[in-house]
Amino acid sequence: MARAMTERAVNEDMPTLEDVRSAMDRDELFVEYQPIMSLLTQRCVGAEALVRWRRDGAVWPASRFVRLMENTPLSGRLTYWVIDTVARELCEWLSEHAEIYISINVPPEILGRGGLEYAAVRSGLRARTSQILLEITERGVPDQLGMNALNMMAEHGVRLALDDVFLNGANLAVLSRGRFDVIKVDRKLIAQLVAYAPDPAWLPGLHSLLTHSQLQVIAEGVESHYQADVLARAGVQMAQGFLFSASLTARELMKFQERANAS
Repeated sequence: MARAMTERAVNEDMPTLEDVRSAMDRDELFVEYQPIMSLLTQRCVGAEALVRWRRDGAVWPASRFVRLMENTPLSGRLTYWVIDTVARELCEWLSEHAEIYISINVPPEILGRGGLEYAAVRSGLRARTSQILLEITERGVPDQLGMNALNMMAEHGVRLALDDVFLNGANLAVLSRGRFDVIKVDRKLIAQLVAYAPDPAWLPGLHSLLTHSQLQVIAEGVESHYQADVLARAGVQMAQGFLFSASLTARELMKFQERANAS
């Protein structure tokens, strides 16, 4: 009886696609930005745009609802809305801080169909091309039409990142297909960096990859100075995580960047 009630509560807490559509209609979604830091200079070099949902008095991260939207019309709607929001909240600030970039997650199904280019032009972010980093997950690597679109964007100055990287053979195969500038090492790997424990097997491989390529690396989920120090010694250039900051509103991001880069 108790188990049945628990399962029913869990299911009721899981949103449907229609719930997400209604949330967008009611403007319940908003964007926060998690700072990305240089491990060399300790300065803020950018931020990742993260979608949040105010639902029933709580704030839900994108991981709790974005998967529902994959391969549906809402996927494109959300992406274009994020682009519009980033432009509205940060475009003027970005124009004053050419050294800062914003990373935006992009689903594969909208690539190569013209909508992304249209949204960038309409929002004004097209003028800030060099300050935009498009993040693609390995599971979200697009079809050939989408990959061609990504590579064309790269030719026009847009930077591309492969997200949630686990440094395995599949990752390397994906990297060979596109003109990726950045890889984002998954937080589950970073969590393996623990003081007084042997270095994980992937760390030397990452160091070798950095030594023999022009790739830049962002480590996700960095929570301790020990992790930051180990990553810096391995040659990792950038990191994000609670060690530096939780996600912030646009205004909070501007203040954070000003403080971090004051020296």
